[in-house]
Amino acid sequence: MSFKISKWSSLSKDAQAELLARPVSNNENLSSQVTALIQRVQDDGDKALVELSKKFDGLQDDSVVCDLEQVSKIAKRIDFDLKAAIDEAYERIESFHAQAKPRNFTIETAPGVECTTRYEGYDSIGLYIPGGSAPLISTVLMTGAPANIAGVDNISLCTPLKSVNELNPGIAYAAIKCGVSKVFSIGGAQAIAAMAYGTESVPRAQKIFGPGNSWVTEAKQQVAFDPKGAAIDMPAGPSEVMVIADTKANPKFIALDLLAQSEHGPDSQAIVLSTCGDLLEQVSIELEKELQTLNRKEILNESRKNIGLVVVNSIEQAIEISNEYAPEHLILQFDEADAVLDRIKNSGSVFVGAWAPESLGDYCSGTNHVLPTYGFARSYNGLSTSDFMQKITFQKVTAQGIQNIGYCAMVLADAEGLDAHKRAVEVRLQNIERGDA
Repeated sequence: MSFKISKWSSLSKDAQAELLARPVSNNENLSSQVTALIQRVQDDGDKALVELSKKFDGLQDDSVVCDLEQVSKIAKRIDFDLKAAIDEAYERIESFHAQAKPRNFTIETAPGVECTTRYEGYDSIGLYIPGGSAPLISTVLMTGAPANIAGVDNISLCTPLKSVNELNPGIAYAAIKCGVSKVFSIGGAQAIAAMAYGTESVPRAQKIFGPGNSWVTEAKQQVAFDPKGAAIDMPAGPSEVMVIADTKANPKFIALDLLAQSEHGPDSQAIVLSTCGDLLEQVSIELEKELQTLNRKEILNESRKNIGLVVVNSIEQAIEISNEYAPEHLILQFDEADAVLDRIKNSGSVFVGAWAPESLGDYCSGTNHVLPTYGFARSYNGLSTSDFMQKITFQKVTAQGIQNIGYCAMVLADAEGLDAHKRAVEVRLQNIERGDA
């Protein structure tokens, strides 16, 4: 089955919208099923977690707690090359995210009025690390490293153990390196519920981080909307990539960039926009070739239906389409891409040039791979150190300070018809005038 090539300018508005439409879950009962799982964890705590982990993830133990001493022992069995790669990646991720750490500051906005912003790492967070079809060691680094830099005190990590019934040595080593406090063998919506509400063993988290499947995504959204739940890093959907290419782009590079996202899951989406139809013909050929060699064929045979090859009139038109689509990952494979970077408005992360595959951002360039998907890149950003910190503002006002700015507040309060606001200032100024300050 060859890949269809579409010409953007020949499509109707509806057809264009359909081409860019994100895959939609076919599970109509997903929301209610996730709600039931969350409620079960709230009602039965650890007992529910053990039962659900045995049912869905093949857990053999009667506890979901992974003893840190045992985690350390597993971490020591890590392959030498993998250990070196994790160390190398961590160093770059740490150096990049350290630069993004916000700084406290104080400014006097008027004589006697001192305003301060203070940042502090959260007391307790939860990391969700997918471990089903692929143990995402890199996600431990992408969430754990900035959490460490932010100064988070307590980091809990949940990941399903699956059939091997033992923590992946790479995940174990990365967890220790990132200062994870507790590790639990829990996956899916039940893991999100455990971290959001707490159980006998799992600490309640102020905020939950990490990607996951549709069940995890739905659970994160539900707990985020519950005042008794937990905040989340960002709304998200399936993985996605958009490539913009000209006539000189390498079709094999493009094909593999598309497949790199497509192998994440059956609902992943990959689109290439090119000014050259002949290039897209070559991309189609390379896709078929590479599909025969990759080991995640079952997933790729599903996600290939979400691969789009599109001819555009110009690079300018491609950028307009990209800004409207707001891709999680955007790869620019055309000459002088640097010249148009200021016109890229909506994207989670951008990869510039033929030698910048999205894979580098997933693992070791230094930027974060936890990114907004499903069009949320229009209003959300990729994960950063500040996401692991609380920001609190302070204002310290002297008698001189309220005399300097109090009238301003009174006029604005009066215009809004908020008498108590006005009086709260007015009474203080009257006290000062009477010498009671």
